[in-house]
Amino acid sequence: MMNAKIIQLFILQFIFFVIVSPLLGSCLQTDMILSNSFIKDPDTIVSRGNVFKLGFFTPENTTNRYLGIFYTFSEKTVVWVANRDTPLKDSSSTVTISKDGNLVLINDKNQTVWSTNATISPMNTIVQLQDSGNLVLRDNATGAMIWESFSYPTDVFLPNMKVFHNITTGRKTLCSSWKNVSDPAAGSFTMGIEAFNIPQVFIWKNHRPYWRSGPWNERIFIGIQDMYDAYLQLMTVVNNHAGVIYVTSIDQAMFMMKISLNSSGSMIHTIWNNQTKNWNIVWLAPETRCDAYGTCGPFGSCNAQDLPICSCLRGFEPVNKEEWESGNWTSGCQRRTQLQCDQSNNTDGDGFVRLPFMKVPDFAEQFLSRQEDKCRNRCLRNCSCIAYAYDSNISCMFWSGSLIDIQRFDDVGYDLYIRVSASELDSHKNKKLFIIIPVVVAFCCMSIFTFIAWCWIAKQKGEKTKDKRTFEARQIFSLDSTAIVLKNESQKVHIDELPLFTFETLANATNKFHDNNLLGKGGFGYVFMGKLDNGKKIAVKRLSAISGQGIEEFMNEVVVISKLQHRNLVRLVGCCVEKEEKILIYEYMPNKSLDVCLFDPTHPSRNILDWTRRFSIIKGIGRGLLYLHKDSRLKIIHRDLKPSNVLLDEKWNPRISDFGMARVFGGNQDHANTARVVGTYGYMAPEYAMEGRFSEKSDVYSFGVLMLEIVKGKRNTHYYNQEWSLSLLGYAWKLWSEGNGLAFTDETIVDSNIEEEIMRCIHVALLCVQEFPKDRPTIQSVLLMLNREIVDLPEPKQPIFAEKWNNLHGGSAQSIRQVGLSINEVTLTVLDGR
Repeated sequence: MMNAKIIQLFILQFIFFVIVSPLLGSCLQTDMILSNSFIKDPDTIVSRGNVFKLGFFTPENTTNRYLGIFYTFSEKTVVWVANRDTPLKDSSSTVTISKDGNLVLINDKNQTVWSTNATISPMNTIVQLQDSGNLVLRDNATGAMIWESFSYPTDVFLPNMKVFHNITTGRKTLCSSWKNVSDPAAGSFTMGIEAFNIPQVFIWKNHRPYWRSGPWNERIFIGIQDMYDAYLQLMTVVNNHAGVIYVTSIDQAMFMMKISLNSSGSMIHTIWNNQTKNWNIVWLAPETRCDAYGTCGPFGSCNAQDLPICSCLRGFEPVNKEEWESGNWTSGCQRRTQLQCDQSNNTDGDGFVRLPFMKVPDFAEQFLSRQEDKCRNRCLRNCSCIAYAYDSNISCMFWSGSLIDIQRFDDVGYDLYIRVSASELDSHKNKKLFIIIPVVVAFCCMSIFTFIAWCWIAKQKGEKTKDKRTFEARQIFSLDSTAIVLKNESQKVHIDELPLFTFETLANATNKFHDNNLLGKGGFGYVFMGKLDNGKKIAVKRLSAISGQGIEEFMNEVVVISKLQHRNLVRLVGCCVEKEEKILIYEYMPNKSLDVCLFDPTHPSRNILDWTRRFSIIKGIGRGLLYLHKDSRLKIIHRDLKPSNVLLDEKWNPRISDFGMARVFGGNQDHANTARVVGTYGYMAPEYAMEGRFSEKSDVYSFGVLMLEIVKGKRNTHYYNQEWSLSLLGYAWKLWSEGNGLAFTDETIVDSNIEEEIMRCIHVALLCVQEFPKDRPTIQSVLLMLNREIVDLPEPKQPIFAEKWNNLHGGSAQSIRQVGLSINEVTLTVLDGR
């Protein structure tokens, strides 16, 4: 019996080690393949520092196998593929070194599927996988490098990879996109450097320009708008006299980053976040329709925030007005008046108009000069020079021929000077005079009127003023410009450089807070539009003097928002505290708040919010939250994110506002508890509304609700589906789980061409509104999901308020009051948490 058991055990061990264990795969403890060794699917070799693996992988939605290089800590992130155009149909392939010294991939039929093809005669070679991600074939005798994977990239550029354009031979190092997420074969897009004139990075679609980076100025590529903000000195460009080599200067071991080209033609620069175990996007391009090469044709300028996005340069008009008005801008623009430059008098009658914040055109020529005036003079003397720009590192940039691929940025870019005829300049000067003369006359009249008024006020000094509130405004508690005094001298909020406004100034700016200037009602007061004496418009948030509430929120907002600077956060201009008046002054947002534009069917702006603009607003809000949670000096939890607290500037960029409820986390703090629950019902996370626990995941929940509202165009707190007794969250869950997300979409933006993007947005939103914080993604993961940098999304769980809404919504007002919640849109000031 004992011998029989021993035999059975031996047989089981034999089956496991001989049959089962090869199927599980193994990681060979080496970074090399020698001439007498091999790796067999699914074995791998690992670089010495445990950064990269070489092995076999299968993309999603396919059974094909490929040999590739991927990260040890993120095995789905493949950075190089050997047999990208010749997939393997099973897991029986082997990688080894052939008799002639090449690295070869052999299938189950002993056929060579892929080879380095670097040697033609027998040679003793070795293959090594380096920590940089470079796979190197070397002569074992001399150590000389024969072949490297860095010279044959697929869709990823890694640090220390040399990407060159040899001007003499025309050879370029190019990476090419995958066909799709399931097929690594070469797609329609390629990316590389163009070394002629001033170096630029290009993306080509089917060998035609699709996007360009703009010139390299020794620090950044000046045509990438986000690179101004995210600049980290990652790259250098070196001229080795045989071409131009573009290299990254950060050591891979210190800084995990990559630049990839996806199947949609987007170049994405990402950095590994070891805390979240995800890739954070630093910048990506193209990001808007204006980023596409030559969108507006020759002499056309593109601005993604304008409608229409294309306009002719000053002094130019559309070549075909009918096409231009129909939205076809490819034919571009032409001069209204031809230039007067000729050989006899080549400076007669021409001049330059200045266009600020521009992405400069393609085909620039360089002239070294440290004085900008020399650029102008040199261009003016050359009849073929039709535009110039200046950068302190590049020096002068000149253009001739057609000006193509021009874009207007928000608040970065360069002054571009366009050459126009004298008549265009005179016309422009006359327009200025029509404006300047009335302004000067009006200023003189106002000065005289002001002097007379001042004399009259001096005579009336000491008498009772007609406006009691304006009189009280002069009674200021403190002359200390660095402190705001509240009810007594012990309550001070110290700020560094925040301007203080008098109540009288704000009363005059808002026409004594007249109802005609009312912009909206906030959680603890009213917001008015004001106009200062210098013509600048402001938004004035006035705390209700009789409410007795909001003092803590006021102090909190002054302290928090005065330290924040981000393009997706509203900017605090100043404040005012006099007597019982507590007022905050913000920059004015002409397009009001998101809730007005989104939920008011009669508002003219609602038709402007197409899906492209809505999706841009979603990502902008996400970037603002990312700044609050991760990128600001301290982690800030907003706690009251909702459409009425998202303002839209003149270019429809979202700005998060109202930081009265915000909480600042310090050190390693990631959550907190409170007995004073504040926020708005319908946007509060379950753990916060019921238990007073909040964290950055609480803001993620609110963001998820906000995303669904933007997609549907309906307010969450007012939505109720009678047919299925569902809330907005429940309705979204039902339709998404049935694969019918397009039915959830606002009917004004429904389009089958964007169904996949909308479905993904709903999917991500449902991940954000899951019941438990641990199940929700972080805001940086949300942005990666929306930008498709994270391709595979987990399945969301049903939202907690999907069906429970009906019990509250259908209950009596008394039952709602007992719960302690409000179904309106006004911020709740206090809820007692357990």
